[in-house]
Amino acid sequence: MNATPPFHADPDRVTFDRRELGLILSTYGRFVAAGEWRDYAMSFLRDVAVFSVFRRATEHPLYRIEKRPRLRNAQGAYAVIGMDGQILKRGHDLAQVLRVLDRKLIRGVD
Repeated sequence: MNATPPFHADPDRVTFDRRELGLILSTYGRFVAAGEWRDYAMSFLRDVAVFSVFRRATEHPLYRIEKRPRLRNAQGAYAVIGMDGQILKRGHDLAQVLRVLDRKLIRGVD
């Protein structure tokens, strides 16, 4: 018998690594603590990994944090996209791209 491990990463899918997920969840936690966000979802597809955040689970995502490795050499692999589909920030450094959301948190508190 050949036992497969409980989790087998599909090499044909884009995923967030541990460091990337740590950065995203840290940002997510700050917004949850501020009462702005309540739920999230992750999708791992062939060409993109998506972390979507929601105010309520029944709504459309407020923001999508995307990783598209094919854009790594062009505009950058990471992007934050608003509810309306507008790209709010794109770049090569995930921490820098996520800072666009921190500005939203500061505005929400004022």
